[in-house]
Amino acid sequence: MATVEPQEGPRHVAIIMDGNGRWAQAKGRPRLFGHHAGARRVKEIVRACKPLGVKYLTIFAFSTENWKRTQSEVSGLMSLFRQYIRKEMRGLKAEGVRVRFIGDRVKLDKKLIALMDELEAATAGNDEVHLTIALNYGGRDEVARATQRLARDVASGKLAPDDVDEETLPKYLDTRVLPDPDLVIRTSGEARISNFLLWQSAYAEYEFINTLWPDFSEDEFRKVVGAYGKRKRRFGSVPA
Repeated sequence: MATVEPQEGPRHVAIIMDGNGRWAQAKGRPRLFGHHAGARRVKEIVRACKPLGVKYLTIFAFSTENWKRTQSEVSGLMSLFRQYIRKEMRGLKAEGVRVRFIGDRVKLDKKLIALMDELEAATAGNDEVHLTIALNYGGRDEVARATQRLARDVASGKLAPDDVDEETLPKYLDTRVLPDPDLVIRTSGEARISNFLLWQSAYAEYEFINTLWPDFSEDEFRKVVGAYGKRKRRFGSVPA
């Protein structure tokens, strides 16, 4: 019986960056200290993508459920996002990184939204690495919002009900211009997907890593990406 050949490296990697708070608490520091360390780690991982052949990187920065955290932590995170954009905008543009944001922006601070728009516009011409930041994002929320947009097009006559199939909905998702992720990584030892890219990750490979996000080094990232190439992906079929 023929075997399925191993795959090349992943083109699109998505990461659930978990463990910042626990990392800080283990050091006797406040949780926001861990989030700042995690933001620095993002920069290193983004730079590691191009040499590894990773064209698209999507990171889970803040979920629709994260509003349940303490007001001080949420406020600190929003301040961190603003700082990150201001500090990294020039470097991301110079290094050829195109940045996009996905998620529902309605609840976000207007100053933060303006910075997000500015960063997207400043990097729109880049094509070395496509960095997508999921901010106030939830997979179920995304599908609900996409369905609303689709329903409005059906109601207006732009789309016939019988024309709606599994190829239609992705055109209404936040990620409509992106390929589906090949590999999803979650750090910190938790083995769940936490409402992240539910539709898009139907055939993604998953890696659950024990390392807390601030300690997830370029070397470990390289190993995980390299291991992906040894997997056999059948997409529901069997070898001929």
